[in-house]
Amino acid sequence: MSGEIVPHFHNDPGVAVIEIGAKKFMCVGATPPFDHPHVFCDMGDDIEYVCPYCSTLYRYDSSLAPDAARPEQCALHDMLV
Repeated sequence: MSGEIVPHFHNDPGVAVIEIGAKKFMCVGATPPFDHPHVFCDMGDDIEYVCPYCSTLYRYDSSLAPDAARPEQCALHDMLV
């Protein structure tokens, strides 16, 4: 086990794009209990990723902390995974 914490993000506000500071992350769709299967996403060399479940567009922004999002409320911090 690597001990690495993978940040989780959601799109409850229904925004067109969520900017995040991580290239490896989990999309949960909406906050529980309305979440979809938690998808591990890896942008690789790209700067954008579209969730295959909810079609949320994530865009990497290196100025953000790995667990931060813009809009801020799309970062999911208080969830047991």
